[in-house]
Amino acid sequence: MDSDLADAVENLKAVFQRRKIEYTFGKADKVLVEGLKKKLRVPSRYRNFLLAADPLSVETVTPVERVHLLPAVEIEKAQTTVVRPSEGTAPSDWKSSWVVVAESSLLGDPYFLDVSKPDPEGDCPVYTAMSGQERWVPTLAASSFAQFLRILSTAMEIAVGFGDAIMDDEDEDSFREALGPKVKVIDAAALRAGHWT
Repeated sequence: MDSDLADAVENLKAVFQRRKIEYTFGKADKVLVEGLKKKLRVPSRYRNFLLAADPLSVETVTPVERVHLLPAVEIEKAQTTVVRPSEGTAPSDWKSSWVVVAESSLLGDPYFLDVSKPDPEGDCPVYTAMSGQERWVPTLAASSFAQFLRILSTAMEIAVGFGDAIMDDEDEDSFREALGPKVKVIDAAALRAGHWT
């Protein structure tokens, strides 16, 4: 893993430890990861992430969202679940270049890499889209996977100040207002896209 991605992973682990939320990272099997490269064109930075820090049981917790990072063994199956969910017909406009790497545990929405837009570091932007709609309308969640992890860490850090009580709309708005300036520092394009705020 390069230092930028390694820092993002270490920051995420540190927040889980501070908040006393259980998590498990492991190391994905090389053959499995190579298979993901061939079948799904998974970019090098994400492959390195899986090899060094496969998210076996990792779910971020904030007042407005829970993001479950998918372990390597679930990634291929997740692609078919999104395209053909069991509860009915899915929109047919899902692109083959979209690779699901996480999902919202609260809403069921996918978070996916767009592997058609690699950057010089071998990373890709992360998008999300609302499930249950007639069409998939992608919204930028982060300009790269490393920035996605940074945003998740920051959101978890801010969530500490909100406690564990059930939140009303006003509390959710306050949380998003606190998160906005931090996301702007990490990834201004993601802030402009509006998913986190």
